Amino acid sequence: MKKLFENTEVAFALKSDSELERAYFLFKLIKNEPLVKIGTAVTKFALKSKLPIEGLIRSTVFDHFCGGVTEEDCMLTIDKIYTKKVHSVLDFSVEGKEDEIYFNNARDKTLKIIDFVKAKDAIPFAVFKPSGFGRFALYQKISENKKLTTKETVEWSRVVARYDTVCKSSFEKNMPLLIDAEESWMQIAADDLIEQMMEKYNKEKAIVFGTLQLYRHDRLDYLKKLHIRAKQKGYIVAQKLVRGAYMEKERERAQEMGYQDPICKDKSTTDKNYNDTLQYMFDNLDSMAIFCGTHNESNSYQLMEMITNSNHDKMDSRLWFGQLYGMSDNISYNLAKEGFNVAKYLPFGPVKDVMPYLIRRAEENTSVAGQTSRELSLIKTERKRRKN
Repeated sequence: MKKLFENTEVAFALKSDSELERAYFLFKLIKNEPLVKIGTAVTKFALKSKLPIEGLIRSTVFDHFCGGVTEEDCMLTIDKIYTKKVHSVLDFSVEGKEDEIYFNNARDKTLKIIDFVKAKDAIPFAVFKPSGFGRFALYQKISENKKLTTKETVEWSRVVARYDTVCKSSFEKNMPLLIDAEESWMQIAADDLIEQMMEKYNKEKAIVFGTLQLYRHDRLDYLKKLHIRAKQKGYIVAQKLVRGAYMEKERERAQEMGYQDPICKDKSTTDKNYNDTLQYMFDNLDSMAIFCGTHNESNSYQLMEMITNSNHDKMDSRLWFGQLYGMSDNISYNLAKEGFNVAKYLPFGPVKDVMPYLIRRAEENTSVAGQTSRELSLIKTERKRRKN
């Protein structure tokens, strides 16, 4: 089992030689931090100046990390990867907009996706981001336990209504819903609201999933307390487990403002936190559901072994593995070949509007050098295999 993820023939079976070369080129660029900084700055300037570069972006970084511009546009990719039993999670990845029109559009887009995918076996989840449904500063103010103005109270009621509308639709269509996590200083409000939705819609099965960023040292303790409340009130706790995406911002803010850094002190502590949380949830699977969102091979082996050594079926609907599209194909496709539930997060949206997501993804990959080096090593192995 320990060599499963070395199988590059399975990992890259759907990639043509030219697509494999493009992936090699992109990860070589991403590995070069100064180049990433220059490239993102130039891209931002070009888009702001309305220079005609969308075609270039579309044919390179966009097509590697995104499924398409619209839901329908994504179907070619969705159907293609499903031939290998890898599912998709359609993620409308437009970021950084803050007005009521955008929030309502994001709600409507999520509802459309739920309706669009309800009869498609290849797409088992819907997803949205908290700041897509309300102002970041409003979440932050509530998280800091500050008194809202009358206007803000009304505004928050609209945020709650958006969550409830989407969660109710997921419940009625039996479509599980993943809700992402964001920065710690807004997350308390988001967690509390997600908990309300779990209590309302997770009575019989896992519909509403929160997200635990396990580079935060407080998340397992939070989960255990949530589990106690859930058992008392009779609902299922469902969580997507990730390491996290805002480490540098979190540490800088904690240092600037003089509060305890919420991030684990080092990688080994983060790894232990993830391991322990995964074990806790698996041990309590009678009242929990897990979406193991990780590019970490060790955690993937860990959950595989837990499932294999238990009485649980590999295709138990409470147990999912997930990776981002364009990354860790060695994990996704080899797990799917072994019969486990696997889904790729498939970002989509207009090229210009998805660029903040793509820039963040490039910056994250640059800061996690081991991930990029691993991608390059696997691609090199497959290139060599194909030449022999």
